[in-house]
Amino acid sequence: MSVDLLVAVLEAAERTPAAPAISSGRVTLTYEELRRRILAVAGGLQAEGFEPGDRVLFSVRPNLDGIALALGVIVAGGTIVFADPGAGEAMFRARAELAAPRWVAAESLLYLASTAPLRPIARRRGLELPPYSWVVPDARHILAGRWLPGVPRGALRLSALLDAAPGRLVGDPAAEALIIFTSGTTADPKAVVHSRLSLGTGLAGYSQHVRFVEGERVVTDQLMIGIPALIAGAHWLLPPHGANPGAQPDAYLDLLPGADVLFAVPAALDAILTQLLAKPEKTPSLRAVLLGGAPVLRPLLDRVAAQLPGTQVLAIYGMTEMLPVAIADGADKLAFDEPGDYVGELLPSVSARIDDSGELVLSGDGLALGYLGKEPLSELRSGDLGRIVDGRLILSGRSKDMFIRGVTNVYPGLYEPVIAGLPGVSDVAMIGVPNEFGDDAIVLVVVPLEPVAGLSRSHPLVDSLAKALPGLIDAAVLPDTILVIDAVPRSGRGRKLDRAALTSLVTAFLS
Repeated sequence: MSVDLLVAVLEAAERTPAAPAISSGRVTLTYEELRRRILAVAGGLQAEGFEPGDRVLFSVRPNLDGIALALGVIVAGGTIVFADPGAGEAMFRARAELAAPRWVAAESLLYLASTAPLRPIARRRGLELPPYSWVVPDARHILAGRWLPGVPRGALRLSALLDAAPGRLVGDPAAEALIIFTSGTTADPKAVVHSRLSLGTGLAGYSQHVRFVEGERVVTDQLMIGIPALIAGAHWLLPPHGANPGAQPDAYLDLLPGADVLFAVPAALDAILTQLLAKPEKTPSLRAVLLGGAPVLRPLLDRVAAQLPGTQVLAIYGMTEMLPVAIADGADKLAFDEPGDYVGELLPSVSARIDDSGELVLSGDGLALGYLGKEPLSELRSGDLGRIVDGRLILSGRSKDMFIRGVTNVYPGLYEPVIAGLPGVSDVAMIGVPNEFGDDAIVLVVVPLEPVAGLSRSHPLVDSLAKALPGLIDAAVLPDTILVIDAVPRSGRGRKLDRAALTSLVTAFLS
């Protein structure tokens, strides 16, 4: 059965109006306060001429105000277009052009930092910001934060919208509500389009499967984990800005006392567990740890069992196009002794089949509408090979050449032609080199026009590519390492790139 995302959230607020909904620092909103804020944003926008179908280019961090703004836009019938300011100016412009938003919502610091005097400073720090005040011609602007130089004249203040008269839920729940850019090039950006129904169905199913309950304290900075918590009436705890469990595990430990559930990517959880070895007195008592964004492998599960006894591990398998697909209990993963990676039971809303080539093909009410500017999706070819046994999904590898870095599916074929056209490049290959957590580091291997001997990190082309690639390709797929080589291995009559052989060469070289 399909679930409307906003109906589910608002019904939770009606069930437990006085219960805590979201906390950030020392500020907590009850469900009634959250509901009032969401409806106020919708009403304020509607009073300003906002219409169902309007798209909002959205660059506001997930804080108490930002969450109300995002949900309020969708209540008003609009579409949130997530816009990553770190994608680089060229990529940001390409995405904005494809999305064609009528509105831009951004934090005041982004407007300030993207002004002409400050953009060179931001660029020197590795951030190529677009000029937010005019990157979308004729757009209306929504300002999050205090007024600073660079904010367009006439911009609506989010603080004023939060105090507006309440609006009402409008628009077709099957129409677009969220656009998420995932990959692509400046010439061909790629974005997934979801509706309230596709999001609500997937996230409500997720909420039920991980057994969120009313009042349970859930630590995450991820909207797609926090929303399922809200649907269940749980208490979403937002980490402070910049609290990165992978980079700053010590600071993150202070968030965990009193928490019931923690979401993390595998590499971040490993960092937290390492820190707990040095500070065992900070070991939390958690009901569950939710893991997603990368494969969850045995070494990490063993560590959780040893350091967090009694804590259930739930490993989430999904993709931007379908959130989620399957969820596995960590104990079941450890007990699984057959070939392949057991990724869990398929959610009830997911229909899955294995085609003749062994590839997993997905459909169901939680499937995205499609890709922006493309034909609607009726089913999704996942890129994963596997088998289904009694509703349990076991993966055996990936079809084609796709690999995963962080939370991004990386399709080398999208980027290699672009890079091959850069000066000094004769041939190119992008590969993923797995680490112990099941994540992939991106290694770019190029053949220079001038001959070289073997594999090397030292070559002028390495530096020139490192400077040229930001803004040319998506920031999420910028290489971790660039190497030059005399020739990439090829095989067969068609002289096809042998990625497996190249990966072996590179792995041996880097080790």
